[in-house]
Amino acid sequence: MISVKKIAKRLFFVQVSFMVFIVALLSVLLIYVNHPEYFIRNSKGWEPKDITKEIAYHQTNELVNYGYELVTNTNKFLGPSKESAKQYTGNNLTCTNCHLDAGTRAGAASWIGVVNRFPQFSGRSNTVTTIEDRINGCMERSMNGKRLPKESKEMKAIVSYMNWISEGVPKNKEVYYKGFTKIEIPKRGVKLDKGAQLYAKKCAVCHGKNGEGLHKDGNSYQFPPLWGEDTFNDGAGMHRVLTASQFLKANMPYGQATKETPVLSDKEAYDIAGYINSFKRPEKINKQNDFPDRKLKPVSTPYGPWEDSFSEEQHQYGPFLPIISYYKTKYHINKTK
Repeated sequence: MISVKKIAKRLFFVQVSFMVFIVALLSVLLIYVNHPEYFIRNSKGWEPKDITKEIAYHQTNELVNYGYELVTNTNKFLGPSKESAKQYTGNNLTCTNCHLDAGTRAGAASWIGVVNRFPQFSGRSNTVTTIEDRINGCMERSMNGKRLPKESKEMKAIVSYMNWISEGVPKNKEVYYKGFTKIEIPKRGVKLDKGAQLYAKKCAVCHGKNGEGLHKDGNSYQFPPLWGEDTFNDGAGMHRVLTASQFLKANMPYGQATKETPVLSDKEAYDIAGYINSFKRPEKINKQNDFPDRKLKPVSTPYGPWEDSFSEEQHQYGPFLPIISYYKTKYHINKTK
């Protein structure tokens, strides 16, 4: 016959086990509430966050949310529109007009892992720079505006957002998402007539016959302008033919091309990039001070001074391989763009 003492011990064990089960269940539920992505993300490996879903499930904090709003609705918060409380950009573009899919698309200068690469040396300033410096480079050039104060809530929010989308990214994935897609640089210069034909066929339906873009609402764009007064200035990286070619190959036509399955050939991207950058756009002041060590200047930088005797036209439209060869022979510098 089982003693009362043994029965009490068994009941105690059952009660403790039940309490442990309840605590474990509540812990799992708490994790699910705070991090539903742990349960829904592909088990094959790391993937970018489903940003809209995680924001909808309140899986972020206020600063990250503000950063997301700043990069996806830049002109509303920082632009020249009437809605903007603080004007830091000089055009109505958003950061994500270039950094596609809210900065998570491979081949479109993704922000995944970008903070991990700073501080780093910048040839443009010839100094070691921070992530805040790099963001301000975009503010002054791609956004045709002025620098954000480094300690401002806006700057902290943007950096927080970049860190958030990079959480847990393994090194191999970080490398995959870095920068743009490489192209084989054509031996010839840009063919502007060919670029015009390709633009009319593949680009004008979204970006307009005259590169004016397509408005979404108010001053915002569904598809951004590519030249004219409301776009990136002539000191931006996208004003360099080789940089623009790399972006175009992996991402255009929009909704069709990806890094893994490009639509444009290298030569087509090259000619379209040259055509887009043949038109007038805002002028970056003091751009002649870029690249104090002129040997480090990208070969397709269309403004001088340069550390060579190649013409301004060749620096803008190519052919670029002779310039690349010159720097390799004379200075032992291997340039890729």
